[in-house]
Amino acid sequence: MKQIETTLDHRLLLPERFSAAGHPTILMLHGRGSDEEDLLSLAQFLDQRFLLIGARAPYPFPSGGYTWYDLQEIGDPHPDMFITAYRKLSRFLDDILAGYPVDPATVLLFGFSMGTVMSYALALTRPDRIRGVAANSGYLPEVPSLTYRWQELAHTEFFISHGTEDPVIPVAMARRARELLEASNAPIIYHEYTMPHTIGEQTLHDVVAWTARFLP
Repeated sequence: MKQIETTLDHRLLLPERFSAAGHPTILMLHGRGSDEEDLLSLAQFLDQRFLLIGARAPYPFPSGGYTWYDLQEIGDPHPDMFITAYRKLSRFLDDILAGYPVDPATVLLFGFSMGTVMSYALALTRPDRIRGVAANSGYLPEVPSLTYRWQELAHTEFFISHGTEDPVIPVAMARRARELLEASNAPIIYHEYTMPHTIGEQTLHDVVAWTARFLP
């Protein structure tokens, strides 16, 4: 399949059995200093019926790779960069829905670190388009620039994972995300693991099992 022009650079991994009718799709959003290839390395563990799309963050990171925004401090994105990245990501979602054989009823977001932050932002503003979010080692951005649809999340599921020894994004931020989502009508699965800022073996096992629930 020919790769289409989109708002964000990306890479596509086709399902084992390709059909133009539409596939359950996982949109993978990497962390700071990485790129669209990073999370696609997990493809070997995911069910081969998924269409996988790795999106590249829009800003070059000085020490290599790309970033979604600069940080003013942990949990406080640079407001202009953040909203620009969010708008690009939202348009990218429309691009792939229009241009690729994506099942619009089964779009999952798989984020890590900053990619989790962007996943929360997209899912909470567009829950009608997002079936589920795997939120790994990130936080929910509480920013005034976006309006979250808290009571429209009944059909958007969240898998939250975080390391209790994370030195980059404290586990308290994952607990805050859980607190906010528990006050909504969203289905939530929450796990803490004894690990640093990473996706560990047990995390991977659990999140892969969670994604499989959305397959026919």
